[in-house]
Order: sequence, then structure tokens, then C-alpha cells
Amino acid sequence: MKNLVKEARLERQLSQTELAKLSGVSRATIIALESNKCKEYKVETLRKISKALKKAVTEIFFLD
Repeated sequence: MKNLVKEARLERQLSQTELAKLSGVSRATIIALESNKCKEYKVETLRKISKALKKAVTEIFFLD
């Protein structure tokens, strides 16, 4: 799965820490997602990040 978390975060001018606070997802998870080190994604995590970034899940996360 590929993602555009970093691009969407920068578009909203948020730091990783700010996104973590807004989404309720740990900064470590955001770092792992942005660096593609996270291989397994929980649906709830995708939803939380998408909601915080004001984007649909499918706008940020997609299959290879």
C-alpha cells in the first residue's frame, strides 16, 4: 500500500506532532507511514489520519 500522508500533511502545513495530536495516532506511527516502514495498516488508523487531514481515505491511501 502506498500513501500520501506526508504530502497531505505538508499541504495543511502541519508538523508530524500536530498531526499526531489532531488524529490521536502516535507520532511514531506517522513517521513509519511517511517513510513506508509500516507494512500493516489498521483501518481505524487510516480513518483517523484521513479525518485529521480532511481528506477521504482513498485520497491518501491506495493499493500498489
